[in-house]
Amino acid sequence: MLVSDLSISEYNPFYQTYINALGNVDLMNELRQGKKDFLSLVQHLPDDKLRFAYAEGKWSLAEALVHMIDTERIFQYRALRFARNDKTDLPGFEQDDYVPNSNAGSRTKNDLMEEYTAVRDSTITLFKSFDQDMLKRVGKANGFPMSVGALGFIINGHQAHHIRIINERYLV
Repeated sequence: MLVSDLSISEYNPFYQTYINALGNVDLMNELRQGKKDFLSLVQHLPDDKLRFAYAEGKWSLAEALVHMIDTERIFQYRALRFARNDKTDLPGFEQDDYVPNSNAGSRTKNDLMEEYTAVRDSTITLFKSFDQDMLKRVGKANGFPMSVGALGFIINGHQAHHIRIINERYLV
């Protein structure tokens, strides 16, 4: 599935920025490439950067990384439910409530890489199991229609968005 296979009606317009960040990529290729990109980024981080926040009131780098992992888990869960034709309107989540409860400040690079690898491998395996009909199935999340395929691209775009921010604001 390519980004160009999506219709704007398959996701909340809020996520357009994430999808635009990708270009017209293939979903599965991008999930695999995103894994390499994330692990390379974290592997090359100086250890002392994990606790760094680029401004007062902003997340530390470790908190941003855990946020990426948490969000992928949530979107993966939504994709599973919608692929299985669950019609329940799923609630949104408040990212700012998750971060202070994540213990990100006590995490090491190896911890983060291990957890991310488990989550992304699970995402890849899940999306590999979806056929084209499943990728087009639509459920509701936070009051908006959302297709399974769109969730996959949003997972990719969300990560790309945060990696760009990390490179621009944390690693200067």
